[in-house]
Formats: sequence, C-alpha cells, structure tokens
Amino acid sequence: MPGEATKPSGFLARSQTPSEWKAVTASIQTLVEEATFDVTPDGITFRAMDPSHVALVDLFWPSEDFQKFTCEKSDRFTVRMEDFAKLIRRAESKDSIEISREGTESLNIKLSNGYKRDFELHLIESAQSNTPLPKLNFDANFVTTEPAFDRVLNDVSAISNHISIETDKTKVLFSGKGDTGKASVVLEKSETGKGDLTDLSAQKEAKSTYSIEYLLKITKAAGSASDTIKFEYSSKMPLRMEFKLGENSKGKIQFYLAPRVQE
Repeated sequence: MPGEATKPSGFLARSQTPSEWKAVTASIQTLVEEATFDVTPDGITFRAMDPSHVALVDLFWPSEDFQKFTCEKSDRFTVRMEDFAKLIRRAESKDSIEISREGTESLNIKLSNGYKRDFELHLIESAQSNTPLPKLNFDANFVTTEPAFDRVLNDVSAISNHISIETDKTKVLFSGKGDTGKASVVLEKSETGKGDLTDLSAQKEAKSTYSIEYLLKITKAAGSASDTIKFEYSSKMPLRMEFKLGENSKGKIQFYLAPRVQE
C-alpha cells in the first residue's frame, strides 16, 4: 500500500565462543578477498570459488548452533574479508561474538566477556555470482584427526609441492616427489575407530594428486575448530574436505579442491 513502511531486513547471531567465527573467516579469507554471506531463519551460508578456480569453499552454519539467533527476513551482506577477519581476531578465547545488522549499510560486531567492544564495519557492494556445487560421485572416503593430517602435509611438503592420495580398503597412502627425492606416509585403518585414521571406506582403489599449498592453508584455517577432517574423492577427481564447526556442531565448512591435471 502507498505510504506503508517496509520493514528493513536484519538479523542477530551470537556465538558463545569466537573459535567458530575465527575458523569461518580464516577459511574464506584463504580463497577470496570479498565475501557475500546469506542469512535466513535457518542460519548463515556462504559459497564461493577462488579466482584461479582451483578451490571452492561452502559454509553451512545452522541457526540452532548459535547461543542466540534471530532473523525474520532473509538478508545478505558483503564484506572485505581482511577487514572482517581482523575484527574477529580481536576476540579473546572466552569472548562471545554478536554480529547483527538492522537495515543499515554497516555490520555491527560486539565482543564481550566483561570487557565489551563494539565495532561497526562498513559493507560493500556485492560482485559475487552464484556458485553451484559440483555434482560428484566419490569412490573413497576417510576421516583423519586434524593434527595427523597436518603432520602428513608437513612431512610430504619437505620434498614436494603436490601430494598424491591413494586409498584401498585398509589404508591411505600419502606421497610426493620432487627434485630432491620422494616422501610417503601411510595411515592404516584402526579396528577400534581410534588413532590417526578413524574411518575408511573405499568402493574401489582411488588415487589423485592435489596442491599442498592449498591443503596447508585450508587445514590451518578450518582445522582450528575441528578435531577431525572428512575426505571424499575419486581418481583424478576433485577432493572434498569437511570440517565441523565444533565437536557437537551441525555446522560445517566444506572445501572442494581440483586435482593436479598432470600426474
């Protein structure tokens, strides 16, 4: 109706600890400089591909994971990730983080644990287009602890810039080769579900090669909030990595990493 006020879109999301937001912002910042987040009553989502089209990040953070979450009308906001992450990193380990917007061109960020800090971050125009998820069938999947995979990457990176992942029904072989030689690490399936390789399933043997540089950045960023990492892939196909946003969280950050074309 003419003259009827339109209710501005807005939301409020408060997390009890900063670890989730730190993992989210660090993960996205590894791939893109600007990010557009979508906020609905169901939660917060984000998806984008890096400029070289080697990696894709996909965030799903459900509303039930937050200490407090309100969103009556779907909203979206775009930020420069360097500026956003810088403010999130100001949070100390026991701080709660409250992020909100109420129909303005700024994002409000409140850090609080007795010592309260309020920040207002100017939003920017979104130039991001929709990024569809790749449709993939995976022949193998396995789960490692985050520290174990970090060790694997650092060991293989001493020799090579790329890492080959080879899976059968009992083990996962990580290997790399370079001008100075070769490196390999084997993680074997545990019958108890404990140890470095906590789960393994292979419909058939699979082998593919990926960039260690990307994997190191991704694991360092997203692994801070997740004790384990789930991997899914097929021979010479993209690798999907899944990190949980905390032990009991239904939220997750997924990465898709393109394989190295030349084996």
